[in-house]
Amino acid sequence: MLDIGVTKLAIIGGIALVVIGPEKLPGLARTIGTLLGRAQRYVAEVKSEVSRSMELDELKKMKDSMESAARDVESTIQTNASDFEKSWAEATETAAPASSEVSSVVLPAYQHPKKKWRVKQGATPRWYKVRAGVRTHVQSGAARVARFRPQKWNG
Repeated sequence: MLDIGVTKLAIIGGIALVVIGPEKLPGLARTIGTLLGRAQRYVAEVKSEVSRSMELDELKKMKDSMESAARDVESTIQTNASDFEKSWAEATETAAPASSEVSSVVLPAYQHPKKKWRVKQGATPRWYKVRAGVRTHVQSGAARVARFRPQKWNG
């Protein structure tokens, strides 16, 4: 930023020491340091905002170019498709003029398969669940501990 040498800094420090006094010099140095830090942060923020806006402009230009390219591709596809349809119509007219009867194929309407994957169709017997230890109802942790707690021995 500024081209200040060591000798110039020493001279400025000596003059500041004489003018301000040794009592207020550390506080003034802290204040100058905080102000320089704020200025550097502000400059960095401005630089980042400028770079962000430049990137945004580049992205907008890229978006415009991609949109124009997509429009060009779409128009060429449409022209090619219309040319193909014309040539196909001409080819089919010349190939089969006698068969003017067009058979229409009737497709059946869609029917939902009526499957309910959440509902299970098979019922497992209760005796099998008890034997296998399948939980059939929710039980809290405290109830489970109480259930499996050893019985007190009276002997």
